[in-house]
Amino acid sequence: METFLSSLRITVATMAICVGGYSAAVWAVGQAITPGTAEASIITKADGTVIGSRQVAQAFTQARYFWPRPSAVDYNSAGAGGSNKSPTSTDLTDRANETVAAYGATAENPLPAELAAASGAGLDPHITERAARYQVSRIAEARNIPADQLEKLISERAFAAGGMFTPEKIVNVLEMNLALDNVQTR
Repeated sequence: METFLSSLRITVATMAICVGGYSAAVWAVGQAITPGTAEASIITKADGTVIGSRQVAQAFTQARYFWPRPSAVDYNSAGAGGSNKSPTSTDLTDRANETVAAYGATAENPLPAELAAASGAGLDPHITERAARYQVSRIAEARNIPADQLEKLISERAFAAGGMFTPEKIVNVLEMNLALDNVQTR
């Protein structure tokens, strides 16, 4: 019995230190260094209502919004992950064909690859500046605003995530769509 109680105390102490203590330390360091990202980069309305996160993609399907990359997990952050399907999978081919058709892509106006293929986790909140510009005509028509106004909006919000090491700029889809909702129509 004495051995059992000693083992139990060691187990409880180890769990408290390794699970509780380590998690608390990582959380505290995150709060000290980058408090916004440590709290999931939550975007809220003025009244405190949560809209979403800058770090997790959301499904947008209305023509008046920028559309994110497809998601193999239906934008469910509890089950982040790729599809694990082979590139020759008919399921992937069918999904890609549906996506290409939804964008109205043609051989003369090909769809940027990231708009047809899901990211590794299925939750990438960003698209390239090129992919955002590809969607301008649809959004301009749906919102009845000039395309050049949307082009300007994209230019203002595009950034190089890796600085000089990543020449291609990206935009956050949720932030772009929130900015769209503040654009005045004609």
